Amino acid sequence: MLKWFEKVDQKRPEIVSSRVRLVRNWSQYAFPSRLPQKESAEMLHRLEVGLQNLGSLDGRHYEYRNLGEMGELEKKALQERRVFNSTVASKKTPAGLILSEDEDTAIVLNGTDHIRLHMFSPGLHLDELWTRCDQMDDFINARFPYAFDKKYGYLTSFPTNVGTGMRASVVLHLPTLSLGKKFNGLVAEMGRFGASVRGVYGEGSENYGALYEISNQKTLGMTEKEIVDLVNRVALQLLTQERQVRKMTLEKRRLEYADEVYKSYGVLKYARRMSAKDAMIFLSRIMSGIVDGILETEEGCAVYRMMLGIQPANLQSLSEKPLGKEELDEARADYIRAELPELK
Repeated sequence: MLKWFEKVDQKRPEIVSSRVRLVRNWSQYAFPSRLPQKESAEMLHRLEVGLQNLGSLDGRHYEYRNLGEMGELEKKALQERRVFNSTVASKKTPAGLILSEDEDTAIVLNGTDHIRLHMFSPGLHLDELWTRCDQMDDFINARFPYAFDKKYGYLTSFPTNVGTGMRASVVLHLPTLSLGKKFNGLVAEMGRFGASVRGVYGEGSENYGALYEISNQKTLGMTEKEIVDLVNRVALQLLTQERQVRKMTLEKRRLEYADEVYKSYGVLKYARRMSAKDAMIFLSRIMSGIVDGILETEEGCAVYRMMLGIQPANLQSLSEKPLGKEELDEARADYIRAELPELK
């Protein structure tokens, strides 16, 4: 089965992914940071047993994993694929993971909160993800009553999640817009609307790959629909502006732009060593080139899948031995050469 990140939404390929995340806590237990080891293990077991038939809700196959039994490399690779964050990856107390086959649905149990549910999709599909999340949330709540306050909403470990406990986010590829002098001002303007815009792989000019995540800043005082509408609106505004700037670039300096795209493809296709920084920059350029019709490949090319695949732990997981930095650079080049499709 293909993973969700191996697919591309052809309608708006510049929109890499959508995600909806819900944070919940079981009213019967204290928050994970205050839960003794024995009670953590007890609660985790009860959650695992109670959610064994999760697949009956949507017909999908889900696998349960105990994080304590997973190797550090596997946890780091899952973190790179955004299944969970670094806090969960480094957690030493009992925690579990329920994951769908295509990795588009993940539930972290006893991480920073008792239940953290998130769903992914390629493209802009926040409304559909929220519908699915809401159904699964009801399924879980029917078995495990949540900590809820009539005034404040869902109670969570971190105050920033209190209220709906919901975070909606969209990852956009903004290679041209982000180079403009007005981009930082645009990001600040989106903040005034209640949306956060941050680099996925670093801030400012250090965000190699030009991937930006747009998400809601507040979870309190807004309904779930208002959050989805906000993030949708901001994502589409940024996409429109990116397309406008790219169109001007193509009109004024098409040959120079095409030259950069083809050079990037050539380096990726024939290089024998590749740093993560260079790989992200070149992959970003060919992602733009494919969207703009500069490059035509013989088969579909999910560039974001390659961006995840070149991350250190995911590369290391393909090797039979530990790799040093230079060996990782060599393995990265090998991986890209093998995965990059031929041009028409």
